[in-house]
Amino acid sequence: MKFIRYIYKRDPICYGWINDDFVGPIIGDLFGEFRRQEAILSIEEVQLLSPLLPGKIIGIGRNYVEHANEQGVEVPDIPIIFFKPTSSVIGINDNIVIPPQSKEVVHEGELALIIGKKGRWIQPENAFNHIFGFTIGNDVTARDLQRRDSQWTRGKGFDTFCSLGPWIETEMDPSDALITCRVNGELRQMASTREMVFSIQQLIVFISSIMTLEPGDVIMTGTPAGSGPLKTGDQVEIVIDGIGSLINGVVDLK
Repeated sequence: MKFIRYIYKRDPICYGWINDDFVGPIIGDLFGEFRRQEAILSIEEVQLLSPLLPGKIIGIGRNYVEHANEQGVEVPDIPIIFFKPTSSVIGINDNIVIPPQSKEVVHEGELALIIGKKGRWIQPENAFNHIFGFTIGNDVTARDLQRRDSQWTRGKGFDTFCSLGPWIETEMDPSDALITCRVNGELRQMASTREMVFSIQQLIVFISSIMTLEPGDVIMTGTPAGSGPLKTGDQVEIVIDGIGSLINGVVDLK
């Protein structure tokens, strides 16, 4: 099932669900008890937003061998984790803003998972029970600032540097999903999630051994090789099999 966050005309922002090409509102808590109302609005009538407002955004670095190789760094023996601020979140068709501090902003298309059940010290056999669903993520990064700093918060933390969408898909198989990223139609990234260094189960187990995972937390599972530059006027499209397409424009800070 597909879940969205949307605006219809001047109504308040709300969560909804998609049935074919029609949208119905959800009453209640998306990660708790809720009721689906009839899907009668055409999806073309609503404005899609980021599919959720995350609690925590946990990024994973160097989780594909070829991406580590192209960066000239070793493949990690344990997951490298970092945070992105919630203020960095945008949705489909929103613009990525190039900050004046950076001369090398890059795209990083990846699978993002959404936690649906609270957990700490989660065991491998229970890991998927804590997943609500999946969406597409673009872990936009100021690569020059990331290299300059001793940690990654600045390079990955600018406003608009975490694009999520277009919706949360609860029924996909994440074990072998093709990820592609195109900029202005040019193929930049293409790999399967089966090429991850650390699997989704391993990531959940590792992260939950450090911190409690809460409903609405997002884990960005890492980007494959081919991360490349973005400039003003570009359009970046990330497609993941079983989910859909996430498109964003690129603009300068005004």
